[in-house]
Amino acid sequence: MAALQAQRLVLAPSTSSPSTSAARPRPQPRSRRSSVATCRAALHVPSGIHATQENLCLQVNWIETPRVPASPSAEVSLEKLRAIADAAADRAEMHDIIGRQRDNWNHLLLHSTNSLTLAASAMAALAPAAPTMVALKASAGVLLATAAVTMAAVNKIQPSQLAEEQRNATRLWRELEREVRAAIAHGAPTTNADVQEAMDRVLALDAAYPLPLLPGMLEKFPKAVEPTRWWPRCRPAQPKKSKSFGRRGAAAFPSGNGWTQDLEDDMRGLLRVIKAKDENEFLTVGKLVLNINRGLAVAGPALAGTAALASVFIGTGEAGTWATGAAVIGGALAASVNTVEHGGQMGMLFELLRNCAGFYRKIQEDIEANLNEPDVERRGGGELFATKVALKLGRSLSDLKQFRKMASPSVRDEDIKEFAGKLF
Repeated sequence: MAALQAQRLVLAPSTSSPSTSAARPRPQPRSRRSSVATCRAALHVPSGIHATQENLCLQVNWIETPRVPASPSAEVSLEKLRAIADAAADRAEMHDIIGRQRDNWNHLLLHSTNSLTLAASAMAALAPAAPTMVALKASAGVLLATAAVTMAAVNKIQPSQLAEEQRNATRLWRELEREVRAAIAHGAPTTNADVQEAMDRVLALDAAYPLPLLPGMLEKFPKAVEPTRWWPRCRPAQPKKSKSFGRRGAAAFPSGNGWTQDLEDDMRGLLRVIKAKDENEFLTVGKLVLNINRGLAVAGPALAGTAALASVFIGTGEAGTWATGAAVIGGALAASVNTVEHGGQMGMLFELLRNCAGFYRKIQEDIEANLNEPDVERRGGGELFATKVALKLGRSLSDLKQFRKMASPSVRDEDIKEFAGKLF
């Protein structure tokens, strides 16, 4: 039988009459490649050749659309983004390992210090009636002095707070890696501005959560409590011709990149609530926790040191009785204070509150950056941005509308009762 070949037709519909068309090709599954054009073909059988559908073969070859080669600068920028993503993944792994190590420090140092203090208190209590009084009171003094020094060192570095810093840093580095890899997979042209933005985020994260313990460790007892900042500061936008709605433009411009006057009022009211309630609440509680932790950090070593000093006078006549009581009570109180501070992880709690305040501060700056941009077309999509904000706050899009009235100057900050966030 004569061999039959089908001509390849790209993007050309075939028109064949019933008399000349002997077989129709079965529909082919759509290719996954977006750059391949749809191919339509028909098989024409010359007259005089008799063939059935079973012994006909149709071969269709897909012709790929040639890709436009990217510019060398775009390729270099893409490689830089890949390097940043790899560095972010490496940083996340390092912070995760160090975070686990410092969490172990907190548990080990807590139990070790309490064991030293309680053992020394027991020795001080038994020393007056023991034949080896000198040895017992010397041992009690050494153990209490060691416990006092250990407490002072541990209170300085706050291992539970160090572990919380590394846990939050691990999450943020993984988030950065996901966003950079998603940008690479999207296939959009990469510019130097994209690379610079990613580098700014890397440097901001390095500054917010340093890896080394000494030097460079974050201040554990700052004079002023500020939200943690792990994102770069926004650069001032170049002034351009304004296309914003203004105060009366909602009816004239019903849509502009998804932004409307009602949505702007929702964001302004939400911004005011976050400033007045959510961020302020976390900062206020953070200051309270910081003051409590500062007092415990001073009291623990002071009590242990006093007990160590009192153990020296055990067995010296009438003063020895008071010295024994002071050593025992001081050691017990020092162990109690140490347990409340590090067993309760006061440092971790303070860092958590500071991070939560930073979370709301970032939402504020994101909203302000969009509202302060006069050109609506240069903003992010309004509906998409509102969805992201609602998800971060643990609310639905309809919930955001209740904050619209908060944008009015007639509403005072004292009248705002509800918080914006529902997650924490």
